[in-house]
Amino acid sequence: MSSNDEKLADLVRRLKEFAADNLESVILYGSAARGDFHESHSDLNVVCILRSLSTRELSRVAPAVQWWCKDQHEPPPLFFTAAELAASADVFSIELLDMRQNRRVLFGADVIASLSIPMNLHRIQVEHDLRTVLLKLRQHFLLTHENEAALRAAAADSCSSVLALLRHALIDFDEQPPAAPDEIFARIAALTGADAAAFAAIHRLRDQHAHADDLPRVYSQYINALSVVISALDQRIPKREWRRAGSAG
Repeated sequence: MSSNDEKLADLVRRLKEFAADNLESVILYGSAARGDFHESHSDLNVVCILRSLSTRELSRVAPAVQWWCKDQHEPPPLFFTAAELAASADVFSIELLDMRQNRRVLFGADVIASLSIPMNLHRIQVEHDLRTVLLKLRQHFLLTHENEAALRAAAADSCSSVLALLRHALIDFDEQPPAAPDEIFARIAALTGADAAAFAAIHRLRDQHAHADDLPRVYSQYINALSVVISALDQRIPKREWRRAGSAG
């Protein structure tokens, strides 16, 4: 059993102990479920389904969550009821689509298998999140453009989010995303005209701690590539498609 498996088994044991019959399901999602977990920068992401989310019930499981976060240095699990999870598919379409495609049930029922994800709203969330990353990267540049270490950190910190969003952008272009990051960058470049090398350079900064001879230029190419993807996505699927599936008007 791997160290991650041992940690997850211990988490489930603690949740079962503290939540008792209120615990309905524990599901692993993200990179560890997808198969691209990296010890240096990946987390163990877990969603827990409780029958009741009253503060009384939450206080019962708090010791397990505190152990997971403080002692194991993992992000806090997400807590839903099964009904809440289903109702959240329109606003958390990226996250729940990821869970539906890659998950591992650690305990209880597989409440994610039957989720219906509204793909018109998925496309809106992808654009929203890409634009948010782009705005933050521009703000970092305004504040720290003379500090290469700060620029490197800002770019590297955005890398995981951007890779996930590019994967989901391919889904919105009706493609099945490849597994390898370089293949994702290549398909995005083919579909949008963005510079695949700009994404790959930032990915190497994070994963390989590569040196960039002219980091401001690399950073500039990165944000330009993001702009191109956003523009292509916006043109590919017009904004009138934001409406909930089946809405009038």
